[in-house]
Amino acid sequence: MLMTTADSFADHEIEETLGLVSTNTVRARNVGRDILAGLKNLVGGEIGAYQQLLKESRSQAMEQLEEEAQTLGGNAIVAVRMTSSSIAQGASEVLIYGTAVKLRMK
Repeated sequence: MLMTTADSFADHEIEETLGLVSTNTVRARNVGRDILAGLKNLVGGEIGAYQQLLKESRSQAMEQLEEEAQTLGGNAIVAVRMTSSSIAQGASEVLIYGTAVKLRMK
């Protein structure tokens, strides 16, 4: 499945626009990660456990977005956007959305 943040692909023509696709994933941090992150916060630097958590969340959400586009008959997604937010203490959401399209393959 092709995906882009642009409104089109330079090397493919959009044959049909199928509609909006979106998905989100919500993940909770665990106590062990919170303790380690708190210690890391004291000395500064990257918090690898949280980076990994968000990376896994983005990956899962992108897979779900692809499945939703395929359900509509799409073979690509344009105008892909991502955002993340904290929705509760200890839980984060990753939201991804875009427009499912059918490309004319060359």
